[in-house]
Parts: sequence; structure tokens; C-alpha cells
Amino acid sequence: MRLMKSRSFFLIAFFCSAGFFLSAQTTFHDAARFPLLGKITDSTETRYERLSASLRDTCRPRLWQLGKNTSGLALRFRSNTTQVSARWTLLEGVNLNHMTDTGVRGLDLYAWNGKTWQFVNTARPTAKENRQVIISNMLPLEREYLLYLPLYDGLTDLQIGVDSTARIDLPALPLPAAGNPIVCYGTSITQGGCATRAGMSYTNILMRRMNREFVNLGFSGNGKLDYEIAELMAQRSDVALFVLDFIPNVTLEQVKEKTAEFISILRRRHPDVPILLVESVLFTHMPFDEAMRKVVSEKNKALREEYEKLRRQGDRRLHYLPAGKLIGRDGEATVDGIHLTDLGFLRFADELESSLRRLLK
Repeated sequence: MRLMKSRSFFLIAFFCSAGFFLSAQTTFHDAARFPLLGKITDSTETRYERLSASLRDTCRPRLWQLGKNTSGLALRFRSNTTQVSARWTLLEGVNLNHMTDTGVRGLDLYAWNGKTWQFVNTARPTAKENRQVIISNMLPLEREYLLYLPLYDGLTDLQIGVDSTARIDLPALPLPAAGNPIVCYGTSITQGGCATRAGMSYTNILMRRMNREFVNLGFSGNGKLDYEIAELMAQRSDVALFVLDFIPNVTLEQVKEKTAEFISILRRRHPDVPILLVESVLFTHMPFDEAMRKVVSEKNKALREEYEKLRRQGDRRLHYLPAGKLIGRDGEATVDGIHLTDLGFLRFADELESSLRRLLK
């Protein structure tokens, strides 16, 4: 009998020390307490959006609306909780017929494992107002967390839930390093279409791999070389590198007429910052769709000509990434021939990473 009581006491003590009994109550904390990575400016109408409030009445309405999407924004915090929950209210409740709800409207949680950022779990959206347990049954160890926000919707409120007995604090680990960001401008592919979850857009993949801040200025269907966006990008004084990936959204005429001026706006304030021009990926249905093959080939050729012209004029910090192997050549990297799957984003990130590391040396 004494042996049985002793074992029972030991088991109770073990489970209590492991935190199994301490996570019954959840306390929610306003995410505004914690640092947010990925913003080009803090002068936004609300915290969770991407464009300066000054652009509200000057940029195209659709561009302004897409700026409310939180693609590329990531929250940092640390806690010794045994579970992490989230409450978030969506701006619109967007649904897309070729992209998962977890990518469009969900949250993606990562934790630092001592060497890299490791995926924990996804908070699945069910309505405009959501409450989800992301992970539970953890040991009560202090961990550093990285939470990615939705790719194709906005937020009006975000709260992080932890054990009522747990601490939740500002991050102690200075990673991903804030400041000196790599700023990526582009189309729906840059915004994250059609990653299955927020952490799998190429800018978010690279944020984790390179452990530095990335700013995502991808605007679905609207990466049209708007000069207002170039001005906004140029205002960020500490940019380490610009990536321009706009070809799928512009016409052949716009490539010829607007590329040089867009770059010129950046150069007025950043004469020595590397700028990387990226060709359009070679869409997987191009071998069958002759019209698409012709359009993409002509636009990529025109971009190359603009690049070579500017290089001849003396811009030695302008660089070029051809389509080549950006998403592989087996035809398996897209959802619909154009927008990328997670496989496509991984391949895109692989190719882009090698160029970025070389240019940052």
C-alpha cells in the first residue's frame, strides 16, 4: 500500500512539474505588446497593415485595399506556457477558390529550437472572429516564438493566449534581426498566392532561413509599377536590398515605359543599395498555351533589355535573376499553372536565397 501511494505521489508530482495541470486556464494578451516584423513603415492607419496612411487618397483603390492584407507581417514573443492559443478578428473574411483558408486567413506559429525556426502548428480560421488552440501539452519551458499573420486578409484584432500561470514577454533572441530589411515588391506570387499556410510564402521562408527582416510588398494582380509604392520603399532609410518581381502584372509597354523610372525613384535615396530584378517564372502551362508563352517571353526579354540599358548607363548595383530554374522544370510547382504551391515557393526561395546572399556580401 505504501509503495502504491509513493508511486501515485511521484506521478502527480511529475505531471504537475511538466505543466499538465497548469494549462487549464488561458489568459489572452493583446499582441500590440509585442514587436511586429515586416512593415515598410509604422505610419499606417492601423497596426496590422502594410501601406502608409498617406497613400489612402493617392494610390489606386484596389492597391490600397490589398495593403490592408497582412502578408509578411510576423509577431515575436517568448513564453514558458504549456499551450499557445490565438484570438483574431479578420478584416474581411476572404475566400479564394484556389488557395487554402489556412493560407488566406490563418496564423502560422514557429518556435526557435536552438538552431532554426521550427514549424509548430497552424491556427485554422473558421469565421471572421476566431479562437483556436495552436499547440498544447508542451513542457513548461521558455521558448521563443514567431507568429506569421494571414497572407490574403487583414486583422482588426489579435490576442495571444497562454497559461494563466505562465509568463509571456518580449523576445530575448534578436532573431530574425529587425532593421536593414530586404524589401520585396511584386505580384500575387510575392504576396503568397497560393501557399497553404502563411509561413510558406517565399519572403517568410527566407526570413527564417536568413534570420533577417523581410518586407513583403506583393499586391495580387496589382504589382503594376505604381510610382507611389517606389516612393514609399525609398523612404525606408535602412534597406539592405530591393527585390523587384513585377513582370506577371505589367504589360509589355509598361515594362518599357515604367521600369527605369521606378528604379530611378529608388536610386535617388539609395544610390548604392543592390536592386535585384527578377524575371517572371515560366508558368507551367506555357508549353501548351502559345499566347501565354509569347507574352511571358516578350516581357522577360524587355526586362532584360531595361536592365542592360541601365547597366550601360552606370548602375553597377543593379542585378538580374533569370527565370531559369526558379520553380523547377517538372511542371509540378503551381496550383493553376501560375500561382505557386508550397513546393514552388520552396524552389523559388532556394534560387532567390543564393542570389541574395551573394549580393549582401
